[in-house]
Amino acid sequence: MKKTMKKMNEIAMENAANPARRNVCLASCRKLLAQIEKTRNAILAEFREVFEAHEHLLHLALNEAEALAWQSGVPQLVFPALAAEKAEAVAAWHTRQQSMQRTDPGLAFAA
Repeated sequence: MKKTMKKMNEIAMENAANPARRNVCLASCRKLLAQIEKTRNAILAEFREVFEAHEHLLHLALNEAEALAWQSGVPQLVFPALAAEKAEAVAAWHTRQQSMQRTDPGLAFAA
């Protein structure tokens, strides 16, 4: 952990001393964030109809996927698949809940 922090501090100091490098790093970070946001919006649009009034569940699933993707070190590669997987899992859960509520309202909370 200390080695990682030390390395991050070294990179930050190098970037501060070199404005051109800093600008490249900033541009790269902005591009990465834009890619993740674009993917997030596409998945939200794809699954929005499924969730109707419970769209917050989809947002929570995407937040979790993004957090896990950032931990991987290559979020631009991991996030799209992980976000889709999490959204599909929540959609399946939501569909099961709706099915259970239609058959027996008392069982909906048991799942």
